[in-house]
Amino acid sequence: MKNQKCKGMQDLLPADMLRFRCIEDTFRACCRNWGYQEVRTPTVEYLHLFTATGTLTPSMLGKVYSFLDWDGWSGERVVLRPDGTIPVARLYIENLSGQELARLFYVTNIFAFEGTGKENRERWQCGAEFFGGARFAPDVEIILLAEEVIGRLGIKNVGLRLSHAGFVKALLKEFSLSPAEEAKMVGRILEGDWQALTRVKSTRPEIDRLMATLLSLKGKSSSFLHNVKASFPKASRDFKSSLEDFISITTLLDNLACNYEIDITAIRGFEYYTGICFQFLTTRERIGGGGRYDSLVPLMNGKEIPACGFALYVDPIMKLLPLEKERKGESGILVKGKALTPEVVRTCFAVAESLRDAGHAAEFNFAGREESGYRWVIAVSGKGPSPFVLTDCIQKRRREVASVAEILEVVSEG
Repeated sequence: MKNQKCKGMQDLLPADMLRFRCIEDTFRACCRNWGYQEVRTPTVEYLHLFTATGTLTPSMLGKVYSFLDWDGWSGERVVLRPDGTIPVARLYIENLSGQELARLFYVTNIFAFEGTGKENRERWQCGAEFFGGARFAPDVEIILLAEEVIGRLGIKNVGLRLSHAGFVKALLKEFSLSPAEEAKMVGRILEGDWQALTRVKSTRPEIDRLMATLLSLKGKSSSFLHNVKASFPKASRDFKSSLEDFISITTLLDNLACNYEIDITAIRGFEYYTGICFQFLTTRERIGGGGRYDSLVPLMNGKEIPACGFALYVDPIMKLLPLEKERKGESGILVKGKALTPEVVRTCFAVAESLRDAGHAAEFNFAGREESGYRWVIAVSGKGPSPFVLTDCIQKRRREVASVAEILEVVSEG
């Protein structure tokens, strides 16, 4: 049998990890600058945590990795977390519910079975959650925070698409479907089949016209929603309330010169979302998304508290970053011995230790390998008044050096 990784899992090689850490470090730095605090949740959670909140559709339930936890013979069914937000909401309820406002962020992996072999079963994401706060401002905050991370990563041509879960759910109510029909329709929408809405006929022709319009048009400012409001004056109270909420958020984004596109189909898996929903997309795929979920904490037996958040998807973002290489040509230092005597080896270790203490990266060459790709090469002989030869690989200069202190001085100046 061949030694190989599990299907749907992936190894991250050194070049991959450079990109991964770049994303992770950039995300952490941005979140901390915005006042968010880092948390980490367990890989294994109870299954009912997800089924009770209705976040998993029947098709999604078939993709979770679940098993019985026989600890204490309780037989409780647990899962490898299939979602990042719900465990953080549980963490908030258990540990931080006394806080009226909490900004939390995390870097985590989630798991979902995928049978075709075309997608990963383990997926990494960077997420942030905002519990509490006034209406509208937190929604805008998480969108701008996500945009800042994307911008600092240098990713270009990323589009922001906005929708509103409350608006979409209120729109469904306008069709006067039975509970079973509505549940079936929600399931189709969650799977991305938005055209199913065009095949449903209401008793009011204006609703059919509005639906066809909303599915085909893409607005780029709050004025688009004002036009929707004006063209549907007899809508229900829930519809009008959700639309007003949507208008308030887009107006704030307009005032902040934030570019976006209104697209009601820009929702995936919105069962626990209640308000604004958004996606970040490149020309090929989604790289992030989020929204408002005011009902989630109460559904999990927590207090009534508004909440919103987002996640950036590490795996597709890694493909968009340039191939990072260790930039030894700028700052790397190679320490080598001219002869591998005990005295020379000991001196090499002492030189490298001094360099690292001074904040420089230094590695050894005891195998006579290629020396290219370094800024500095230090050859240690251990003999004579100048026991070191320091080579500046960029300037192509060599000089004999008498002490480690002199090496540090030259390297630091260089």
